[in-house]
Amino acid sequence: MWLLTLFLILIVLFGAYAGYQNWLVFEKLTKTNLLNGSLIILSIFTLLMVLHSFGLFPQSIAAPFMMAIYSLIAGFFAGTANKLIQQRQKSGNILYQHRSFWVDHAPNLLAVALIIYGIYRTAVFTADPVTGIRISSGLSLMCFGFFTWTLKAVPEFRSKGIFFLDRFIPWKEVIAWRWQSETVIAIEFVADNESADERIKELYTTIPEDEKKEIEIVLKSKMEEYADERKKILFREDE
Repeated sequence: MWLLTLFLILIVLFGAYAGYQNWLVFEKLTKTNLLNGSLIILSIFTLLMVLHSFGLFPQSIAAPFMMAIYSLIAGFFAGTANKLIQQRQKSGNILYQHRSFWVDHAPNLLAVALIIYGIYRTAVFTADPVTGIRISSGLSLMCFGFFTWTLKAVPEFRSKGIFFLDRFIPWKEVIAWRWQSETVIAIEFVADNESADERIKELYTTIPEDEKKEIEIVLKSKMEEYADERKKILFREDE
């Protein structure tokens, strides 16, 4: 039993490391990648169910396998959430962020619901027997809820850059902005770790009519403040 526990702890640590190192980022989650990934996962679990029905994947193996999967998920989301918290702390104070019930409170309510259900799933506070499957699955739900709590669906314009989902864009890498429409603003920035043809990317976000002046003031002041550093980056790109 202690060998299984040690193995699961190592799985959690590996998942946390993978999440903290951003092995999976939202920018790479295209429709094709999501579809292919879903098909692969579905195929694997279908194969395991077939093997289990024929007695080739017995419960003695299936239970530790699922515990390892849940532990990996728990570690990954815990590591990702901690990385987001650290990045957000380093990115400075919020200068502008669109706020509403659906942006602020709805995701947090969902996160709290996931955490509470995760605690319930562990059976620690119920009359149900506590098992490895229940503990590991409950932890995965709680860690996913923690991750949901740290994730924001709209960009945060902070004193040191723009924070959106799991990406931080320093102000010195923001090269231009424009109004795409009456309420949609487009922000161009230099992307790291991309090929030369894909270095310039755009971020689009919706701004309410009554907040347009506020975001314009923030963008104009930051574009001026980081003008010299931005020139160095652009000149380096041209060389």
